[in-house]
Amino acid sequence: MSVIAASSGIAANPARALVCRNCGAEYPLIAQNACYECFAPVEVGYDQAALRAVTRADIEAGPHNIWRYAPLLPAGQDPASRVTVNPGMTPLIKADALAAELGLKTLWVKDDSANPTHSFKDRVVSVALTAAKGLGFSRFACASTGNLANSVAAHGARAGVPSIVFIPYDLEQNKVVTSAVYQGQVVAIEGSYDDVNRLCQELTETDEFEETAFVNVNVRPYYAEGSKTLGYEVAEQLGWRLPQQVVIPMASGELLTKIDKAFTELVEIGLVDDTPWRVFGAQSAGCNPIATALHAGTDQITPVKPTGIAKSLNIGDPAAGPYALEAVRRTGGWMDYVTDDEIRDGIQLLARTTGVFAETAGGVTVAVLKKLVEAGKLDRDAETVVYNTGEGLKTIDAVSAQVGPTHTVRPSLKAAREAGLLG
Repeated sequence: MSVIAASSGIAANPARALVCRNCGAEYPLIAQNACYECFAPVEVGYDQAALRAVTRADIEAGPHNIWRYAPLLPAGQDPASRVTVNPGMTPLIKADALAAELGLKTLWVKDDSANPTHSFKDRVVSVALTAAKGLGFSRFACASTGNLANSVAAHGARAGVPSIVFIPYDLEQNKVVTSAVYQGQVVAIEGSYDDVNRLCQELTETDEFEETAFVNVNVRPYYAEGSKTLGYEVAEQLGWRLPQQVVIPMASGELLTKIDKAFTELVEIGLVDDTPWRVFGAQSAGCNPIATALHAGTDQITPVKPTGIAKSLNIGDPAAGPYALEAVRRTGGWMDYVTDDEIRDGIQLLARTTGVFAETAGGVTVAVLKKLVEAGKLDRDAETVVYNTGEGLKTIDAVSAQVGPTHTVRPSLKAAREAGLLG
């Protein structure tokens, strides 16, 4: 594959190299996700002078989607180069009723279910596949717990590029349908997500998949950078300032690390004032290896076999777990986890107080928010943002037994009165 070149569009690509997150070794901007020296993950490193040249006005003049932040991303500077469904600029909802119920002064919900395939994955896929196009790949793929498969399949359909997505065999049916409807290949694997991911890593080493971009494997460094836009957007929507506290769901842990990275970058390049923020992570009790490590006071993350209803967070061996621990400890935050019943309660609490119907990952995040407040881990007076990363219709079975008609009556005024509807 080729090296990603500087864009011929309105601005040059600010990305300069892939950098090892452990030893600092540097590599060209190619399809590579691990360091050849120490085998740690690599991430995109930037030309700081290029980033510092970006102004608020530059961003505000951009499109009403993630590509307004193209000057801060590793791909997509030339609009013609983009493989995208144009996600982003999703609602930041002032959640006054939820704040009052939990005893918080100021609470916002960043609702990424409003993206085109109804999850935050549209952000990371748009950046990853734009980079993949520049690297010369001719097919798109992923290992997925559902939302990522939806997005890769949709992007492939929009771009007219073949796609093949790999999912666990026991995935929620709604997520299977919302991948298969785009008519790409959908491969169900008889195993957990970690089994799926392992197979996909092996496939990238075969001749048959040499021309295939696996968004969360061989082009993962670019994929991960798309998550930063969730941090950029919140800061811009708050009037170019940082929230004091954020609560973020964790699967691999990468979303949390990249939102934290976005805040750090905005401070370093002068787009926001240097004010402190704290990062909090949310997991389910059925898959909580990162939170368990934090509670035990260790850097060692022990892989687990995932269980429970929050399948989109069920990554038992989280690649970015150590970096999530570092971000939480450095900022003075915390992590916690909740049971399936608490997740269901969290989904309904968010819906009842904000009108947002979240998938199970959102239920995890709201339930952990509640738990953190009750435990005194969160500052009740600090401005807080909680991230909802997906749409509740994708995991409707999680609450279908708990909700339904409040009344069933005959179609007459008398029956309505007898049921107490006119009282």
